[in-house]
Order: sequence, then C-alpha cells, then structure tokens
Amino acid sequence: MFEAYRGVVHPWLCDIMQHMTTRHYVAMFDNASYHFGHACGIKVDPENSRYGFVDVKHTIDYISELKAGDLVIIKCGLSKIGNSSYVSKYEMYNLDNMELAATMEAVCVHFDLIDRKSIPLTNDFREKAGKYLSNA
Repeated sequence: MFEAYRGVVHPWLCDIMQHMTTRHYVAMFDNASYHFGHACGIKVDPENSRYGFVDVKHTIDYISELKAGDLVIIKCGLSKIGNSSYVSKYEMYNLDNMELAATMEAVCVHFDLIDRKSIPLTNDFREKAGKYLSNA
C-alpha cells in the first residue's frame, strides 16, 4: 500500500455529534482514488477521452471516530485485477496516533463512456497497477 492522500478534519466536516460525518469520509477516499489512478497510469481528460472508470461498489467500515483538527492519511492498494475491473483497498488513519479510522473497498470498472459498456483493462494499467497488488 502507498500513501495517496493527506487531509485535515475541519470543523465544517463534522456533524452535530462533533465527529466527521460519513459523507466526508467518502470524499476523502474519492480524492485518494484519483492519486491512486494516477499512480496506475490513468489520465483524467474529460475533453479528449472516451474511456474512463466507474465505481460500481463501495464497502466502508467505520472503525474509530475522527474529530475536528485530526490529521488524516489514506493508504491504498489493490486486492484484485480482473479482465475489465479491479478491487482497490483504502485505509484511513489518524496521523496523530496512526489509529485506523476507516477502510473502504471499491470495485471499479474500465468503461467506454460513449457505448456505455465495460471494456478490458489496458496492458499499461495492468503493468503499473500490478505493483500495488496484495493478497493481504
């Protein structure tokens, strides 16, 4: 796994119980996914690309609370590479004590944005993403 995101829990990311609300966990994981994609050779160019990736499933486990002022890091890797999809794993930590705060597993599909169908992953993606593959 490698570090793909650093952030801070601002007060406006917290709910009335004074901990980070669930919608912002997803936003931080999503930000990490762009850095992860870049590491795997994915270029985001909506003006000049017919191909992209779509998330089809997220599974999130909330483990320990994050509060305003907490510093956050997210590490990520892959647990599976299929024909047209991959499964990525994310771990969110409170930087102060390296306590695991949340995990997310995401299933992502390589997608033809015009024909609206899945397509095989490229060899370039497989080569670059393969170094992040772990059975753990």
